[in-house]
Amino acid sequence: MSAKVKSDVYHMIGCMSGTSLDGLDLAYVRFTETNGWTFQILASKTIDYNIGWKRKLSEAVKLSPAKLQKLDIEYTDFLGATIVEFIDKEKIEVLDAVSSHGHTVFHQPDKGLTFQIGNLSHLADRIRWPVICDFRTQDVALGGQGAPLVPMGDLMLFKNHRACVNLGGFSNISIFQNQSVLAFDICAVNTVLNFLTHRLDLPYDEGGKIAASGKIIAVLFEQLEKLRFYSKEPPKSLGIEWVQECIFSLLEENTNEETQDLLHTYIQHIAQEIAKCLPEEGLVLFTGGGAYNTFLVQAIQKKSNAKIEVPTPELVDFKEALIFAFLGLLRWRGSINCLASVTGAQQDHSTGKIIIPNSRIG
Repeated sequence: MSAKVKSDVYHMIGCMSGTSLDGLDLAYVRFTETNGWTFQILASKTIDYNIGWKRKLSEAVKLSPAKLQKLDIEYTDFLGATIVEFIDKEKIEVLDAVSSHGHTVFHQPDKGLTFQIGNLSHLADRIRWPVICDFRTQDVALGGQGAPLVPMGDLMLFKNHRACVNLGGFSNISIFQNQSVLAFDICAVNTVLNFLTHRLDLPYDEGGKIAASGKIIAVLFEQLEKLRFYSKEPPKSLGIEWVQECIFSLLEENTNEETQDLLHTYIQHIAQEIAKCLPEEGLVLFTGGGAYNTFLVQAIQKKSNAKIEVPTPELVDFKEALIFAFLGLLRWRGSINCLASVTGAQQDHSTGKIIIPNSRIG
């Protein structure tokens, strides 16, 4: 059931927190439907996580159910306060709804499990605007992977490209085939690169300069390439548990290697896996924090005949927030926003929980 009479202009706020723990991305977007959808990002902001939140979020997967419930409440309060501050600072008065992804604590769709904190109902009361959230659980309940979710937005907003690739905590791809889309997670990116860079007391490897100074560790590269996930057919998705079990364990076996060599090797691995998935030709849009890693993007381009496009910084940084704003819009209209062909669910469906606040801004 749709929550609103269909219109041709919508104003949405998209809110996204990624597994790389860079921060919380907010985008205020106007969407217009005239022979297809167009968008304009009217305001955007990234709120960096402080040391305390980075620690809490990185350790959340280890918490007991009671402590995780407490963190869920605390994070929902944090989200609400942050979004309200954004609305007030940007003087936003025209708004249909806020679409929030929450923060993924664990994602094990093969076991029927996925959980994002920050999706509690009092979020809408705190913001005092309607909220669409909790996008993954319905798809998992329908037998799907609950990911990737962005392909519907990619297909409808970026159809002039042959594919879209996100380089965030994980990389995922949407490949356009006529009016359909093939999409899946490819490999871990910043969850691993930032983990290695933290050894040097740096938040990240700016431009991939440290990685560029290293050399490949042949044995590690071969071990990474043999991981079973890469030989699986879509639909398939990744979670932080897989990184801990499969990637970090290999890095521990090579702990005596120089950090720049580990970074260099892992970037070559990312480049190899992504290049395998790219179309043979055409324009491919690359966004996400990893798109600023010049060494990584160049390494991918060397292995592919497709033409990589890195767009404006605003789109690089806020494409996922933009997409979730759009997915929320589709859910608000009662339209399909999740494709069975992508996630493996029993059917296409309109996913996301709609929460109407007890009090609205007058």
